[in-house]
Amino acid sequence: MTSADTDAAVETPAEAVAAEKNPRKQPFPRGFLETISTGWAERPESMPAPRAQAAYAAARRAKVSAAFPGERLVVPAGSFKQRSNDTDYPFRAHSAFVHLTGWANESEPDSLLVFEPTENGHEVTLYFRERADRTTSEFYSDATIGEFWIGARPSLAGVAADLDVATAHVDSFVAGDDDLVVDVDEELTRFVSELRLVKDEFEIAEMRHAVAVTASGFDDIIRDFDRAIAHPRGERIVEGVFHQRARSDGHWEGYDTIAASGHHACYLHWTRNDGAVVPGDLILIDAGVEVDSQYTADITRTLPVNGTFSDVQRRVYEVVLEAADAAFAVAKPGVRFRALHEAAMDVIARRTAEWGLLPVSAEEALDADNGGQHRRYMVHGTSHHLGIDVHDCAQARREMYYDGVLEEGMVFTIEPGLYFQIDDLTVPEELRGIGVRIEDDILMTADGPVNLSADIPRTVEDVEAWIARLRKS
Repeated sequence: MTSADTDAAVETPAEAVAAEKNPRKQPFPRGFLETISTGWAERPESMPAPRAQAAYAAARRAKVSAAFPGERLVVPAGSFKQRSNDTDYPFRAHSAFVHLTGWANESEPDSLLVFEPTENGHEVTLYFRERADRTTSEFYSDATIGEFWIGARPSLAGVAADLDVATAHVDSFVAGDDDLVVDVDEELTRFVSELRLVKDEFEIAEMRHAVAVTASGFDDIIRDFDRAIAHPRGERIVEGVFHQRARSDGHWEGYDTIAASGHHACYLHWTRNDGAVVPGDLILIDAGVEVDSQYTADITRTLPVNGTFSDVQRRVYEVVLEAADAAFAVAKPGVRFRALHEAAMDVIARRTAEWGLLPVSAEEALDADNGGQHRRYMVHGTSHHLGIDVHDCAQARREMYYDGVLEEGMVFTIEPGLYFQIDDLTVPEELRGIGVRIEDDILMTADGPVNLSADIPRTVEDVEAWIARLRKS
């Protein structure tokens, strides 16, 4: 049955059709209207124990409350975003809302988390649209929220028990003229972003889980290399294979997968993924699974399609690996976050200078004011924070982020690369069209950095052995 057939079978009341002026819909027959609200079994509902993250979310809300005494704060989940005509993108709640409620992929559009000031802090209430009573037309006629269309929706009592927070119907919310809304208020936006810089135990466990599922997705890609090679748009086969793992074992991808084969690997955000996967080329795969809690991994591996690096590919790859290892080596609690990038750039500048690619010495290229010539071949940064957002904590102040110091509980990437564009005349022809990036997800502990993605092969020898093993299985 097509979606058009479905609309024809379940229509709207006459007065709604007239008001909406939708040519696809016609009024319901009288018999339908007289019987649709009857004959339904009771829906039993047992109250769940609070979920694991409820206590963590409560602690985060307490920090927000302490930071904004006497202020009424409204943190919205957000609404559906239109894809085309009457089709929406899958709903994903605002990251601050998820972080402060613990309500992730199952959260309801248009929900609001409201902090009402009291003498002792704030009274916090989660407002959302509860399930529609079956005696209302919303139940059967609203294709966006009607349960006849999208399935059962949560109850106020059930969510209150699950999240351990007070709930109320969104229609009972009364807005104030001076509400601080997370999407527009700079101070609140900054605070909730900086609150995520250091992850708690629950968040760290979710990051480990996201990395583990992502690792399985990379295994899947290698096992299906032959199908990707055989298809004229093999990059999309790679993308699709990873999507299947993300949806089966997680919630979605944390961002659009980059499956960049051949010279496409030199385009930093290549998500068109419409090219061939050709033996002899490298394929750069930047992908991460977002698990049900909405925490995401962010991993990049660059793989030889035929299973073996050529001499020139190996030379480029090992410089990128050297840069990644240099950044990892300087990562310690108390070290400036920017030191990771500086360590990686030192390697990139020195190696590209040794290859004769720079018009100046490595020392001159590394000069903060007048250098940067090596950045032609790696224009992006080396690290970013990671969590609910793939570029997490992006609204934090510079002195807390790039100029901040590494702390226990921070999770971030290390992802240097080298990219020699296919038409770049500053490099020898043998290098043109080669792009390499290696990206790992790092947890800072009191004892130093831990590479959460270390089990995903990353040295030349391990990558070749990985491909050989999985393509035989």
